[in-house]
Amino acid sequence: MQRFIVGGAVRDRLLGIPHTDTDWVVVGATPQQMADAGFRPVGADFPVFLHPHTGEEHALARTERKSGRGYRGFVVHAAPDVTLEDDLRRRDLTINAMAMREDGTLVDPWGGERDLRARVLRHVSPAFVEDPVRVLRVARFAARFTDFTLAPETLALMRRMVEEGELDHLVPERVWQELSRGLMEHRPSRMFELLRECGALAVLLPEVDRLWGVPQPEAHHPEVDTGVHLMLVLDCAARLEAPLPVRFACLGHDLGKGETPAEVLPRHLGHEGRSVELLKGLCDRLKVPNDCAQLAEVVAREHGNVHRSGELGAKALLRLLDRCDALRRPERFEQLLLACECDMRGRAGREDEAYPQRRRLQAVLRWARGIDARAASSEAVARGLKGPAIGEAVQRARVRAIEAGLAELAGGEPL
Repeated sequence: MQRFIVGGAVRDRLLGIPHTDTDWVVVGATPQQMADAGFRPVGADFPVFLHPHTGEEHALARTERKSGRGYRGFVVHAAPDVTLEDDLRRRDLTINAMAMREDGTLVDPWGGERDLRARVLRHVSPAFVEDPVRVLRVARFAARFTDFTLAPETLALMRRMVEEGELDHLVPERVWQELSRGLMEHRPSRMFELLRECGALAVLLPEVDRLWGVPQPEAHHPEVDTGVHLMLVLDCAARLEAPLPVRFACLGHDLGKGETPAEVLPRHLGHEGRSVELLKGLCDRLKVPNDCAQLAEVVAREHGNVHRSGELGAKALLRLLDRCDALRRPERFEQLLLACECDMRGRAGREDEAYPQRRRLQAVLRWARGIDARAASSEAVARGLKGPAIGEAVQRARVRAIEAGLAELAGGEPL
């Protein structure tokens, strides 16, 4: 029985990147021998075990044979006669197909170290086409390793997989898993640009794919193209280290522009409502988590109003807070403001511009939440008000608080 460190842990060690998880492959063992040695089985589809002391995953060396469509259509063979080279050959990219002995000796039968030095993402073998998840994984790695290029022959295989309908067999959970991880990489735009280049974006996210080539008013969008703008917004979110719900909201904030009637372009009146409807379909299709879906809907609906909030008076500002449920959910409102800042700064030449709307609306929410709602309600009851009239009295108190804050700002008081 021999064990080897494999995959990302080896790649990241050679790149000098910190890694947290270490995966192992065990060669020459049976499941019974692993159990006898104290390893705990956890793999449902193939033999994977947890080390009795470290908890690290140890998988028996295995091969896979294609038996159907999609990423689940495999027959797995794990036995003592499966070699390390056999196991590494089934992996996606050469940079992920290296192993390391316990003494630190590198095992690299497929040229992963060479491709690391050359900064190339390259598939290991023709078996790459058998798993459609790999299209998404390669695009995600492109977003992580921003100075790597994709080997032309790998791009050709990805296009072939799309053309042959392999991506149609992906389950929503796996698409979302890879999409969400790609959104959290250093340059998310590279993931979407590569998916678009191989044709996968039109299959998986047609609402996003159709944004390229859609013009916008140059006065507001020097980059003009809606798809180009979207990529700038996503990369701005990465620079600002935004959490996943914000990045997903950035992805969906302008979907409606892809359905703007041609005769009214480059204006996009009403795109907010269209974006909300398209987002609902996308989120249902991919089973997007509620925190991401709900924030994305609010951002799609309200980002224009947030951008124009400097023109709004106290009553309109309170209505904006109410539509965003900001009084009850201030943390989500803060995420909304961050997404809107990314939208405004995701424009050619405006990457470093200030976004005063964010600080101003933070102050407006602070003023509105600062009133004593219970005291305002008690005062209304004492004046004989009932039912909805009590809530209206509380709202008037909030408007007065916002008006007072705006007056101080007009007088030069800092936020």
